[in-house]
Amino acid sequence: MDFSQFNSAEQAHISKVIEKKQMQDFMRMYSNLVDRCFNACCNDFTSKALGSKEEQCVLNCTDKFLKHSERVGARFAEQNADMMNAQGQ
Repeated sequence: MDFSQFNSAEQAHISKVIEKKQMQDFMRMYSNLVDRCFNACCNDFTSKALGSKEEQCVLNCTDKFLKHSERVGARFAEQNADMMNAQGQ
């Protein structure tokens, strides 16, 4: 994004708003990851520690979730680039 049209105070404010939004998005993604993987994998509450099956389930769940998020982000970036190119033509 080009913020050159704004003065330095406005640029700083916009940067802070963007950083806050990015942190909120990250926290939402992290919360969804924890919620999904805990509910899917943790079902034996007779011990403080995870069992080997639960631990493997959590590892697989987080791996799939992160790969999915990465793929969605890549597709979003591709579509955004296509839209920007279409607007430029």
